[in-house]
Amino acid sequence: MELTVYLAGQIHDDWRKTLKAKASDQNLPIHFVGPMENHNRSDNIGEEILGEQPNAIYKDEVASQMNNLRTRVLMVKSDIVIALFGEKYKQWNSAADATSAIAWNKPLILIRPKELHHPLKELSEKAQVTVETVDQALQALSYIFDEN
Repeated sequence: MELTVYLAGQIHDDWRKTLKAKASDQNLPIHFVGPMENHNRSDNIGEEILGEQPNAIYKDEVASQMNNLRTRVLMVKSDIVIALFGEKYKQWNSAADATSAIAWNKPLILIRPKELHHPLKELSEKAQVTVETVDQALQALSYIFDEN
């Protein structure tokens, strides 16, 4: 069995790379997908496809359409969603992706530091698992494959 895991959350650091490397080191049969991690491409994809827009608002809107298409297709095809809430960046995309996972009946692993317990308490209660670190999320995934 191989699982497809959608990695939702901010794209400004290497948390996905770390998780993927550790899963590979453990030989876990997991295929990871997620949002476009090239921030410039994510911001410009609408204009790449539809052409130059009249202002920044329209540019953002057409980019959002393309990014939402990507997210929906990849998340719907995924077996599990991991949503990371970090301490440094605004977390609107993480919240949107986590609630979409819940709405689409996707098992959700929520990663959030202890400091975000209170603001995320309702979302945490809707997730299958809430952990504080990427390593703990990987342990939860690994447990799925444990035969003992």
